[in-house]
Amino acid sequence: MRRRIAIIGGGAAAAVLLCELLEQPTPRPLHVDWYTGGQHPARGVAYGTASSHHLLNVRAASMGLFDGRRHGFLEFAQRRAPRTAGTDFLPRSWYGDYLQQEVAAALAQGERHGHDAHVIPFAVDSLVPEREGLSVMHGETSHRADAAVLALGALPPRPLPEVGAAALASGRYVVDPWKFLGEPAPSGQPPQDVVLIGMGLTALDVLLELAERWPQTRFIALSRHGLLPEAHLRQATAPSDDGAGLIEAMRDAPDIRQWMRLLREAAAQEPDWRTVIDGLRPHVPALWRDLPMAQRARFLRHANWAWQRVRHRMPPALQEQVSALERDGRLRRLRARVRAVDVAGDVAGDVAGDVAGDVAGDARRLTVEVAGQPQRLDAGLVIQATGLDTDVRPTAHRLVSQLLTNLHITPDPLGLGMMAEADGRLLRDGDAWPHLFVIGSLLRGTLWESTAIPEIRQQARRLAGRLRGN
Repeated sequence: MRRRIAIIGGGAAAAVLLCELLEQPTPRPLHVDWYTGGQHPARGVAYGTASSHHLLNVRAASMGLFDGRRHGFLEFAQRRAPRTAGTDFLPRSWYGDYLQQEVAAALAQGERHGHDAHVIPFAVDSLVPEREGLSVMHGETSHRADAAVLALGALPPRPLPEVGAAALASGRYVVDPWKFLGEPAPSGQPPQDVVLIGMGLTALDVLLELAERWPQTRFIALSRHGLLPEAHLRQATAPSDDGAGLIEAMRDAPDIRQWMRLLREAAAQEPDWRTVIDGLRPHVPALWRDLPMAQRARFLRHANWAWQRVRHRMPPALQEQVSALERDGRLRRLRARVRAVDVAGDVAGDVAGDVAGDVAGDARRLTVEVAGQPQRLDAGLVIQATGLDTDVRPTAHRLVSQLLTNLHITPDPLGLGMMAEADGRLLRDGDAWPHLFVIGSLLRGTLWESTAIPEIRQQARRLAGRLRGN
């Protein structure tokens, strides 16, 4: 009898896990149901873009899926463009193509190994975990599974609490920038002024795409600190030592203030600070687990913004494009905090239903009131680009809400996904479910670094071994 496993989620984390599960034969063959939620399998939000402006922020040589084929993506890219180098930052659409190729190969490989895998284009509505297995339900259909893995990615974005109801109803406030970019371009005149809330990598993706789409539009990007992500060097560099002394010192002093001091001292001893941050990457999950909850909260309040800037860097080509927009006067950066977003003038009742179809022209405008600046920003369009939402407590995601309502999972108290063991087993009141796992973004509360392919690749390999019984 086959061991039945459910993978829930249609993005990259689910695809990597599927490939790992089907890669080798097992004494007891697997039956894998992959519930993709109706999206293009494997690509998800991150790699579903078709824009040439949206680049990977990890070099091509580091994006292979398997330890035995670390350069798998680079070889894939070189077949498409022979001059591709391992240090290049390639389009994310290429990586989506690569993932789909690997999934197709894994499905064929799994069949040769005697596994039975099904790609199911539906979302799971509810899940009931038990000690001996689980029930997985979508629509009127219910299946038993021996184990299930939540590979949901980030949760659907929610509007900031400062955004008024009239602004949301106007069609001029965009909560989900990826959905907006993926819809057909609106007809008529584009907005003269666009406000971007956020300055991370998501905001830059939106900025560069719309700057080309609307060549006369001006942009204002605002964030609490008014700083863009740092940029990668054109060539990869290596630290002067293995960083063991720094890691040991950080483990001896699990305190954010001390860690910041140690990192500054280590960076001052290197020709480039990036080598210190990159050398720290494999050790972050263990360091995060050692950090008391109060210190994690302190990090999120005071240091997270700085960490995101230096850890999640932009490719040099993106830095050049953003700098050009600033020089040309099309981009202005603002250090400010949003206090309110409202409809300008007396047009609160003039609403539109379809966001993408109603942004052309400036008949309806929004005002963004900011703290830290004695002004209001007037814009034809405001786009929220504040990054990943992993707080399960207020989410509208149907399956996550069901699991939370039925007390099958415990939310991370800091809004970093779901409480889980380091191996991905989900917790309920401190006890780990034996057959219910999570992988990827919603594991941030346990591992912190849990969103990029190099980390997901490691999680998937370990989890696949456990699910196969290795």
